[in-house]
Amino acid sequence: MSTEIGKFKAGSPMSDTLRMDRMPHIWCPGCGIGSEVNSFADAVKRSGIDPKKLVVVSGIGCTGRVAGYVNFDSIHTTHGRAIPVATGVKLANPELTVVVFSGEGDLAGIGGNHLIHAARRNMDLVVICNNNFTYGMTGGQVTPTTPNSAVASTTPYGNYEYPFSLPFLVDAAGATYIARWTSMHSRNVTQSIEEALLRKGFSFIEIISPCPTLYLRRNRLGDGVDQLQNYQDNSILKHGCDTRETAIDYQGKIVIGKFVEKNKPTYLEGVDKCCVKLVGDDYQLYGKTIPEREAEEKAEKERIAARRAAMAAAEAQEQAVAAKPRKTSAPAVKKAPAMAAKTKFQSKVMPAKQALAGTKKAPAKAAAAPKAAKKVAAKAKAKPVKKAATKAVKKASAKKVAPKAPAKAAKKAASKGTVKTKAAPKKTRK
Repeated sequence: MSTEIGKFKAGSPMSDTLRMDRMPHIWCPGCGIGSEVNSFADAVKRSGIDPKKLVVVSGIGCTGRVAGYVNFDSIHTTHGRAIPVATGVKLANPELTVVVFSGEGDLAGIGGNHLIHAARRNMDLVVICNNNFTYGMTGGQVTPTTPNSAVASTTPYGNYEYPFSLPFLVDAAGATYIARWTSMHSRNVTQSIEEALLRKGFSFIEIISPCPTLYLRRNRLGDGVDQLQNYQDNSILKHGCDTRETAIDYQGKIVIGKFVEKNKPTYLEGVDKCCVKLVGDDYQLYGKTIPEREAEEKAEKERIAARRAAMAAAEAQEQAVAAKPRKTSAPAVKKAPAMAAKTKFQSKVMPAKQALAGTKKAPAKAAAAPKAAKKVAAKAKAKPVKKAATKAVKKASAKKVAPKAPAKAAKKAASKGTVKTKAAPKKTRK
């Protein structure tokens, strides 16, 4: 059994991006986090970035477990502190691509202060927020994004607080890339994460996700599939939408799309600019001058472009192979003699008891078949014979009755005549 599991883990398409030794994961059936992690792993492959230079940071909660499952350098930090830890990683080594993957309670609740200041500074981070409107791991309490009137463990009669619209919040704080999707829009999620990984600045991607165990069950909204259907029916695609119009009502319309994409100096670029003004050309960031860093960035972009082109060529080749028509008739003809030989061989190797049982059953069935056929034929013939016989009897009876009728009448008449003669007076002799 262990060898089979090892083969499965080694042959899994996610073995390069996930830590297969930690499978199975803890997420509930119907939860959207699994599909989000799949989209994230696909985006990392498509982006062409070096996986060895990727760091994933997350906090506490269901989504916080992502850092423990991905096969990259990762940190599972304390509640609400994912963004400041990611900021420290980026400042320590600006060459790293740092991704924060956590839930709305961790990022916008206890970590809300760090969220708005990272957006204000335009830190070079990618923040992926799984928004399921509840604290799924700690009992289903109300969160900063729980829609008004929705039931939670701390609001059993409905939420009476005003929720955050996270795209509006981070837009007002200064984020340079903002997008929102649902876990049903997996391809769009992959595309947005890929775009965020290849750009500079604070990127924020919100993913609306079902929590079937607590949020859906408490609000009697069905299971994860029902909620995905709701996302499909109520999602409205609006690229470039004003983030002031992105609020979410309870089971209402969900505005999705890429809302903001703009460029402005990142936090580190602002530090460099300020220090160059003060120190001059002697200023070096981490032992590298600005021209050296620009040359390295240019080489990295070229390497990424080459890797993405190779991946696109491989995908096109796979599609071409899949599109080729398969020849089914010729192999079937060739395989027929082989199958016949196989059956002959099997009949020779067949145990004696099975062979005898087969031969005994076969004649019985063969004998039963003619008997059944005879019965059917007899029944089929019996019906017309009976009908013909009844018709003949009727005709014969009609013929017999017809000639006998006058004879009976004559007999009756004769009998009457004799009676009259007997009744006549006798002649007397003189």
